[in-house]
Amino acid sequence: MSLSSQSQHTERAYFERCLRRLEQDVLRMGTLVEESFRLSHQSAFARNLAAAQKIPAIDKQIDRYYRQIELECATLMTLQAPVAQDLRLLSAFMQLVRDLERIGDYAKDIAEIAIKLFPYEPHPCMSEIEAMSRHAQLMLSTSLVSLADLDAEAGQKVKKLDDTVDDAYDRLYETLAYQRDIKGVVEPILLLGLLIRHLERMADHATNIAQRVSYIVTGHRA
Repeated sequence: MSLSSQSQHTERAYFERCLRRLEQDVLRMGTLVEESFRLSHQSAFARNLAAAQKIPAIDKQIDRYYRQIELECATLMTLQAPVAQDLRLLSAFMQLVRDLERIGDYAKDIAEIAIKLFPYEPHPCMSEIEAMSRHAQLMLSTSLVSLADLDAEAGQKVKKLDDTVDDAYDRLYETLAYQRDIKGVVEPILLLGLLIRHLERMADHATNIAQRVSYIVTGHRA
């Protein structure tokens, strides 16, 4: 092996180690986002204020991973002269962590909504909103498993779940928007409207993640 080819082999091995480390960091970030989502669910539906108070610290960790991963992807793109397949992977990672970061932000927002809802009696539609939240959490976990396994079929699986969440959103919006004879203040209705919107957007971002995994594997956008 010539010095030139040996050098190229060494650089390639280093690049592949960086990619594996990046993938692990993305999965670690995803685990934190899952935990934040789970805590937001507890705060909203189990009226667990202690769970809500844990989320800001986790969100800071999520944001640190987001900035670190974006920087590492940009550095590898500019310094390592990656081939087309590597560029596809790096660009997908950069987009994917944006989706994760947004889900984390929504989880923090839901916890804040839960705190504001705490003084009020639970609305009759809370059980249906809880089911919507569980579906969105399943979508996120399915998307992250698909990333770990590089499952090209994940996009279609998660899209079916997203249809369920979208249907729940439409149904709940109609219930809340056209509710009559509201006793007392309207704040809880407005907060629940925000809550279901956040859950619907979280599901959309989970769908994006699964579709980006499919793009990593196949090179084709869903």
